[in-house]
Amino acid sequence: MAGKELKWRAEYCAVSAVGALARTLPLPAAQCLAWALARLAHSIFMRGRRDEARRRIRLVMGPDYPERDVRCAAWLSLRNTAFNLVDMMRIRRMDLDALRRLVPQTDQCIAHLREVLASADGRGVVLALPHCGNWDLAGSIVELSGLPIFSVAARQRNPHMNRLMNKMREGHGMAVLERDGGPRVYMEMLRRLKRGEVFAILPDTRSRTPGIEVPFLGGVANLARGMGLLACQTGAPVLPLVMRRVAWRRFEIEFFPALRADPAAPRDDEEARLTRETIARFDSAIRADPGQWFWYNKRWVLDPV
Repeated sequence: MAGKELKWRAEYCAVSAVGALARTLPLPAAQCLAWALARLAHSIFMRGRRDEARRRIRLVMGPDYPERDVRCAAWLSLRNTAFNLVDMMRIRRMDLDALRRLVPQTDQCIAHLREVLASADGRGVVLALPHCGNWDLAGSIVELSGLPIFSVAARQRNPHMNRLMNKMREGHGMAVLERDGGPRVYMEMLRRLKRGEVFAILPDTRSRTPGIEVPFLGGVANLARGMGLLACQTGAPVLPLVMRRVAWRRFEIEFFPALRADPAAPRDDEEARLTRETIARFDSAIRADPGQWFWYNKRWVLDPV
């Protein structure tokens, strides 16, 4: 146990030191450092994961997709992740004006969200985002705009890193519930949605247990039931949204109409429909610009349970 604790503390100290450097440097310099580290990882330290990401992109995009574009998408996916980490390490220093410079559509996004909330009859909104752009920025944008928002995250094995990651995710006050809390956490999610809060969820990852099978990226993905289940139980609409990093320091947002469960239809059917329709929008966005999606997940979304 002593050896594991030492390893955990070393990992925490290393990440904390990188975070302190990212916050101290001017943003362009911090991003240049992140670019260099991502390039080093892409070329040397993560070659196995890089090759697997390329295989996945080829599988999804098909044999006619140019090899040059496959390699470019795999690199941009990793580079954008490095940039996302810089953003999150600096997020507490950003106010709403700083976020507007990063995301020019911030006010439009909040207006769209407020409109959907107003039509939800006092219920909240399930804000569904894929692993594109910087999905964590959405939490700070919503929170700084005066809307209560929460999310759920898996508990990290390293308790020190778990506290650090949750602190970064919380940004300016977004509540982060730990997924491993069991029924108590689920009931808290229901309570928050029923009192009009926004629940941010990333539904585009494979579930470890049998869930809902949906067409995704040319195959069939087994996804968790949580998004559709919460929407059906609370009556909260599902609002799909896709962020894209279109420059080193600028994002664009693609808005979609809200999806609502039909209370007269069988609940299982509605859970599946809401999941399918949300994922179909993500599928189109990923195929249009594959470098935006995170292809490096350890669990490939199309693997069977």
